Amino acid sequence: MRKISLFIAMSLDGYIAKPNDDLTFLKLVEKAGEDYGYGEFTDTIDTLIIGRKTYDYVLKNVGSSHYDNGQRDVYVITRSEKPSVGRTTFYTGNLTELVKRLKCENGKNIYCDGGAEVINELLKHNLIDKFIISVIPVLLGNGTRLFKDGRPEQTLELATTKTFDTGLAQLYYKRKK
Repeated sequence: MRKISLFIAMSLDGYIAKPNDDLTFLKLVEKAGEDYGYGEFTDTIDTLIIGRKTYDYVLKNVGSSHYDNGQRDVYVITRSEKPSVGRTTFYTGNLTELVKRLKCENGKNIYCDGGAEVINELLKHNLIDKFIISVIPVLLGNGTRLFKDGRPEQTLELATTKTFDTGLAQLYYKRKK
């Protein structure tokens, strides 16, 4: 069965964005030639699930090829119906049902790239198998929290940790069976 992984960065105090969906704090750890394992990770996936706000941000600031590179299926979780573009589907149905269906299909693993609403909906149903969380050395004080209240307790198992000279610490956890 396919696994779903979270690969995301957050501040030390648990925020994935500053107010107004501002991700500029990520620039604190930008370093030429360093992708913090992102390329290696994306080689293991062929399906991406992403919230519409995160998708729109990346589209505006990075470009559509970051997600829709012709190599993977992209599901943008949205409340607004839109026609598919290439291998990108704008999905308005039940997220839990989508993930359960995708996990049963053949293929590589599945990547959840946020945002917080999508992540926390998956957590409520215990559907995330792997957590790769890069901690940025900054305390933001407020913004969008990675983990919201109102989800069940889940015990994780630490697989590895990795530190980088930029101060970023990467934590890799697996969901305990």
